[in-house]
Amino acid sequence: MARLILFNKPFDVLSQFTDRGTEGSARRTLSDFIDIPRVYPAGRLDRDSEGLLLLTDDGKLQARISQPRAKTPKTYWAQVEGIPDADALSALRQGVALKDGRTRPARADRMAEPPDLWPRTPPIRVRKSVPDAWISLTITEGRNRQVRRMTAAVGHPTLRLIRARVGDWTLDGLAPGDWREVTV
Repeated sequence: MARLILFNKPFDVLSQFTDRGTEGSARRTLSDFIDIPRVYPAGRLDRDSEGLLLLTDDGKLQARISQPRAKTPKTYWAQVEGIPDADALSALRQGVALKDGRTRPARADRMAEPPDLWPRTPPIRVRKSVPDAWISLTITEGRNRQVRRMTAAVGHPTLRLIRARVGDWTLDGLAPGDWREVTV
């Protein structure tokens, strides 16, 4: 039976078990939180992003979750600079032209600040003269830093990014740094 771990990755944690960075860098990794042998991330989540990261010991499940051709939907909560208007949301919904090509259409909606949101350490930079807002963005591909590049392309740089859902799995009930195993 395949193991599947749902992990709420905190900000500033690498999505790998070892740090291959510069010697003495002491960056936090998955091994600081999860001590289960032979499980590996199904996809990635940038160091400066937070939220749901799935880990499994099953290669087929890992591919089904992370391969772009599988089109597994991933929902992100993005705190963005400025207040996205209907045109910005429409552009996200239609697909955005990036340097590496047009993105697939996304589901994009303004939302209230997520309920039970934990504080981020360090906090985002706040500019009193520029408001911020939250959007929910669901994509079916996973290019490098895609959500951040998409929001920037429509004029609303991402300040904080939290992955809330991958397929049918969600962050519900997981505090940052916590994980639970689910049956598949």
